[in-house]
Amino acid sequence: MKRLFSNGLSLGLVLLALLAVDAVRAQTHAAPAATQKNTVVAFQAPDESAMPDGDYGRAVKLGEQIFLHTQLHAGAYVGNNLNCASCHLDAGRKANASPFAAAYVVYPAYRSKNGHVNTFAERLQECFRYSMNGKMPAPGDPVLVALESYAAWLAKGAPVGGEIAGRGFPKLAKPALPADYLRGSQVYLQSCALCHGANGEGQLSDGKMAFPALWGKQSFNWGAGMHSVDNAAGFIKANMPLALGNSLTDQQAWDVALFVDSHERPQDPRFTGSAEQTRLKYHDSPYSMYGTVLNGHVLGAQP
Repeated sequence: MKRLFSNGLSLGLVLLALLAVDAVRAQTHAAPAATQKNTVVAFQAPDESAMPDGDYGRAVKLGEQIFLHTQLHAGAYVGNNLNCASCHLDAGRKANASPFAAAYVVYPAYRSKNGHVNTFAERLQECFRYSMNGKMPAPGDPVLVALESYAAWLAKGAPVGGEIAGRGFPKLAKPALPADYLRGSQVYLQSCALCHGANGEGQLSDGKMAFPALWGKQSFNWGAGMHSVDNAAGFIKANMPLALGNSLTDQQAWDVALFVDSHERPQDPRFTGSAEQTRLKYHDSPYSMYGTVLNGHVLGAQP
């Protein structure tokens, strides 16, 4: 302190300097983490006309085609009539419909579903296993490489590890009334059956899937995220009826989501041999209808 004073500095200036250092330290160590965690970034994926050339460009274009026409280009790994774009709308670009770029930038990430840190490729593998009711491509398979390339290109310029606006599906508040099967059946008849069929079977056009099956053998299986009523309600509210998103009330979205998810579909590939035990192990959630009794029938009981 004596040296400082000998150079003409007063005690008051020293104290001000120390306070300034403390303030900078506080901002450096505390503020950025909070800001990064809470910041949601608006992001626009590049236009299709901007796709690159060369080998990488061919991989990106193949990934787009797999995404749009999954059965045609990745049929060995698909067990139903769905395409990636059935849920990830507008070729994986639409906000609040689980846009592809927004998912790409948050991996690797821990997932409670399988209890470990997943790579983006592993996340894609599980989409084939559950949503497509098929088989997982091996690591490095050309199908996975093409889909990863397409996702990486869509995410060009996006903040790595950042929170992009519209990621995943919206989280709806709990409805004013508990979701109801009967009310949901009425919403389905009025707003959904025209496209998805009276029995949830979907519609084909020229032998190709035009509107996806929502239950039954050609739909996603019991392990897919869309089987959870809260996920389905968020997706429906934001996106359905097609091109008329947000036209249903929150209550209607919850009701029709419960109705759709209360129908049989392909078995969860993790089935233990007992719907009750499988529910306890993998579906212990108030939003899962798996293993519950509806009209005297245990959903998910068939092998």
